[in-house]
Amino acid sequence: MNLNDVKTSIMEFMQKQTYAPLDAEALIVNIPIPGEMLKEFWQGLQELETNGNIVKTHFNTYGLPEKMGLVVGRFQLTSKGFGFVIPDNKGEKPDVFVPPNSLNGAMNNDRVMARVAMGRGGLKPEGEIIRIIIHANARIVGTFVPSGDFGFVVPDDKRIGQDIYIASKNFNGVKVNQKVVAEIVTWPEGRRSAEGKIVEILGTVGDVGLEIISIIKQNDLPLEFPKAVLEAANKVPKEIKAVDLKGRRDKRKFPIVTVDGEDAKDLDDAVYVERQGNDFLLGVYIADVSNYVHEDSIIDKEAHERGTSVYLVDRVLPMLPEKLSNGICSLNAGEDRLTMSCEMLVDGKTGIVKSYEIFPAVIRVLHRLTYTIVREIVADDNTEMKEKYADIVPMLKDMEKLCKVLRAKRVARGAIDFDLPEQKVILDDQKKPVEIVQRVRSIAESIIEEFMLAANETVAEHMTKQKWPFVYRVHDIPNECKMTDLAKLLHNFAINLPISADEDIKPLAVQQALLQMAGRPEEKLVNTVALRSLKQAVYQTDNIGHFGLAAEYYTHFTSPIRRYPDLIVHRLLRAWMQNPVLKEKQLETLVPKLDEIAQHSSIRERAAAEAERATVDLKKAEYMVGLIGEEFEGTISGVTAFGMFVELENGVEGLVHISSLTDDYYEFVEEQYYLIGEHLKKVYRLGDKVKIEVLQVSIADRAVDFILAGATVAARTHLKAQIDYRRENVESKRKGGAYFSTEKKPGKAVGKGKHKKENRRDSRKGKSKKGR
Repeated sequence: MNLNDVKTSIMEFMQKQTYAPLDAEALIVNIPIPGEMLKEFWQGLQELETNGNIVKTHFNTYGLPEKMGLVVGRFQLTSKGFGFVIPDNKGEKPDVFVPPNSLNGAMNNDRVMARVAMGRGGLKPEGEIIRIIIHANARIVGTFVPSGDFGFVVPDDKRIGQDIYIASKNFNGVKVNQKVVAEIVTWPEGRRSAEGKIVEILGTVGDVGLEIISIIKQNDLPLEFPKAVLEAANKVPKEIKAVDLKGRRDKRKFPIVTVDGEDAKDLDDAVYVERQGNDFLLGVYIADVSNYVHEDSIIDKEAHERGTSVYLVDRVLPMLPEKLSNGICSLNAGEDRLTMSCEMLVDGKTGIVKSYEIFPAVIRVLHRLTYTIVREIVADDNTEMKEKYADIVPMLKDMEKLCKVLRAKRVARGAIDFDLPEQKVILDDQKKPVEIVQRVRSIAESIIEEFMLAANETVAEHMTKQKWPFVYRVHDIPNECKMTDLAKLLHNFAINLPISADEDIKPLAVQQALLQMAGRPEEKLVNTVALRSLKQAVYQTDNIGHFGLAAEYYTHFTSPIRRYPDLIVHRLLRAWMQNPVLKEKQLETLVPKLDEIAQHSSIRERAAAEAERATVDLKKAEYMVGLIGEEFEGTISGVTAFGMFVELENGVEGLVHISSLTDDYYEFVEEQYYLIGEHLKKVYRLGDKVKIEVLQVSIADRAVDFILAGATVAARTHLKAQIDYRRENVESKRKGGAYFSTEKKPGKAVGKGKHKKENRRDSRKGKSKKGR
C-alpha cells in the first residue's frame, strides 16, 4: 500500500451510502489503516482536504463536499460580474450559477468550493463561493492608472472582475497609460481588493504590436526560449546516426508522403496506403521526438511547461526549439527520419482495423504534398498535377477510398462532425489585416484527419489492453441541462432530441438530430449552439471515452512536435516495447506523474486556444475599422436580452444592441431564441438575415458594434450613448486606447428601444472550438 492507495481507500470509504462524517481517529479504525501506513494516512488526508476532495467540519470530522451541499470545481467568471462553478464530477452535476455578490474574491479560472442552493423556480442551482482552493491568476496583464501615491492595474481580461491595487513602493518605474504585468502579492478578501506589484512594463497603450504581446502575456505564454534550452537544442545531431537505426524497421523505400498546409514547417506525420485484396494497409508514421527529447532533460522540462505550440494570427510560439521542430524531428522530404509507426490492416468495407503493428522505424518521405496538391489530383482531376506526381496518383486514389470507408464507420457509430467554417486573417508585411478568407476544407484534409483518428484510436486501445497507465484524450458526456436547452432549440425546427433523466444521451442521438438540420439556413447556427452545449475535450489518465467521436478509446499520438501529451504517449510506447510488464514501484511513480502531465497539458491547451482566438478577434476588429459606415448583409448568430449578434459572411460578429431597435419595444424569448416587438410583433430570430451598418469598433475590447441599416439618427445617438456609458470607465483610464466611431462622442440621448435586465445566464450562442 502506498500514498495513492491510502487516498483511494479514504475516498472509497467516504463514498459509501452509509457513511457519516467521522474524525481522523475513527477513519483509521473503520477503513482500516495499518499501523505502518499512518504517516501516509495523515499526509493523504491533508492532501485530499487541501485539494477540496474532502471537507473538514467545525467539529473536526471529515466528509465529502457533495454530501454537505457543496460543490468543488473551476470557476468561470463572465465580463458581466456573475460566474459559474464547473464541477469536478464528470457529467454528474450541472454548472452552478454564482451571482456577483457571492464571489467572495474569486477570480476567473480559480479552483473553488461553493455552497449550493436551488435557484429561483427550483430549476438551476445557485451558489456562493466559500473557499478558494487554488488561485489561478498570479499575474495580471492590464493598463496602469495612477491615483496619487498609489495606482491600479485595470485588467485586459474583463473576467478578472476587479482592478489590482498597486502601492507606490511597487510602481517599479511604471508611468501612466502603460501596459504592464502585475504580480499578485495579496489576494482579495472581503471588501479588500487584490494588491500587486509591477514586474514587467510591456509598452505604452497605442504602441504597434502591443495588443498581441499583451494577449501573449495575459495567457502566460513564453515569447522566447531560455538560452540554456537553445544551447541544448544546438547540440542535438542534425543527421541520423547509425546507432539510431538499431531495432528500427527500414521503410525508406516505401512511397511515404506528408500532406500539410503550404506554410507548415513542423511536419510530424506521414502516411502510406497499399491495397491488399479487399483490404487496405494504412501506415501512419509520426516523428519520433522521444528519441531526441529525453525525460527530465532541459528541453523536456521546457516542453512540459509550454504544453503545446501556439499558432497565433501573426506568429508561432513553438513547443520545441526550431532546430528540433523544423529540423531533425520534421519529416522533410528526401531526408532520413526516425518515426514511431502504426500500421493497420483495415477492412475495405467496414473500416474495422483487423490487425495492427506499432513499431519504431526509419523513413524517407518521397513527396512533401500540400492539401491543395492532393485536392487538385483527387477532386479536381488536374492533369498537370497528375503528371507531376504520377508515381503516387494510384495511392492517392486509394487514400480517398479508404478515407470514405473510415468516415462511414465513424458516422455509423454516432460520431458528430460539425464542419463549422473557420476564417483566416491575411496580414501584410506590417502585420496589418488586409483580408479575411474562409479556410478550405476538402477531401485532402479529410484524408489526413481520418488516418490520424484511426491511428490515435488504435494506439489508445492497444495500451488499454496492455493494462498500462496512459494519457487519454477524453470527451465527457454533455451536461443534462445543456442538452435539454439544445432539445428546446431543435424543437423550434420540429426536430426531436430525446432526453431521458434515467439514461445518458448517446452521441448518435445528437448526430441524427443535427443531420435533420442539413441544408437549412439555420444549420450552421444550430451546429454552433450544439457545439457549445458539449463539454471540452481534455487529457486524463482515466479513460471515459470520447463522446464527440463516439470512440471508446482515444489518445493523441500523432503530433509530438507540437503537443506534449503526444510526446508522453511515444515514451510510454517505447517503455512498453522495452519491457511490457510494469513493476509495482514503477506504477507508484508513473501514475501520479501522468495525472499531473494530463492536467497541466489541458490547462496549457486552454490558454493556447484562448490566445489564438483573441489574436484572431483582434485582427478582425482592426480589419473592420476600415469598414465603419459600410453596409453588409449578415445572419443573426445569437440572441440575448440586450440585443442580437450578427455574423457577416467574412466571419466577423458584431452586436446590434436592443436600444437601437426604435420601432417597437422588444422582449427576449429565451427558449425560442428570438426578440419580438410588443406591438408590431416583428421578430428577430436566430438564423434570420438582416442588413447592418458597421457603427463602431473598440480595438481594446476586440468588439464590433452594428446597427440595422437605415437606422434613424436618434437610434444611432442613443446606442452610442449606451456603448460609451458602458466603456466610459475603461476608456477614461486607457486614454491612448484605440476607439473608432463614425461620429464624435454624443451627449445624452434617449432612444425608444426598451430592454429588460440582461439575462444573468448569457444566452449568446457564439463560437467555441473544442479540440479533439
